[in-house]
This record gives sequence, C-alpha cells and structure tokens, in this order.
Amino acid sequence: MSTSDDELAIRKLIATWLNATRAGDVDAVLSLMAPDAVFLVPGGPPMCGREAFAKPLRALLATHSIETLSEIQEIAIEGNMAYARTRLTVEVRPRDGSAAPVRRSGHTMSILRKQPSGAWLLTRDANLLGAPA
Repeated sequence: MSTSDDELAIRKLIATWLNATRAGDVDAVLSLMAPDAVFLVPGGPPMCGREAFAKPLRALLATHSIETLSEIQEIAIEGNMAYARTRLTVEVRPRDGSAAPVRRSGHTMSILRKQPSGAWLLTRDANLLGAPA
C-alpha cells in the first residue's frame, strides 16, 4: 500500500467512525481501535482500553443521538505509525427532546498504527473539545 493508499485508508477510518457513531453502532466504532487504545479528554482521567471507551458511549447512545462534523487538517504517515489532526464538532441530542442539544467543538490529535493485515487502527486520541466560541 502506498502512502497515498494509506492516507485514503485513514480518511476512510475517520468517516466510518463518524458514521458508526451517528448510527449508534458501538461495535463498529470499537473495531476501528486497538484493544489498548487510550483517549485523553479535558477534565477527566484517560480512558484506557476499548471497554473504558465503550461503556460511556453505550450509555450515552441509549438516550441520545450524536452528530459530528470532522474537518481533517493534517495526516502524516511514517512507516506503520500515523497521526491525524482534525477540527471536530459534536452535537449530542436527547432522543426524547427533553433538553437542548449540547454542542462541543475543537481540535483532536489521533495516533494510528498499521496492523500486519494492512488495516489502520486508532491507538491514541487527544480530544480538546469545548463549548463553541
């Protein structure tokens, strides 16, 4: 796979992640990350591992829907490691309409590792989302 093909694969992973989240398909999201993935979020401890990420996402999607917009600003690939820098906007809406949607936006930095199969998986993610300005 050439670097161009790798970049396309990473862009596809990001799009698949957003679509699976929108559809509430947590298992599809989990399939895009390494088992030992680590997520950094403002104001909270790191979420270490797929299940640490899955549990709150499943709870949230039971009562809310999530819409996202991701603007990829940079992808760099070096061997079997890559990073993707994005500007992300997330809107979380209660399914029952009981409250106004919560909107967050900001930058993310994701580190991905290419697997022996050729697939890319997210291994580390830093999410700097806050209230929109």
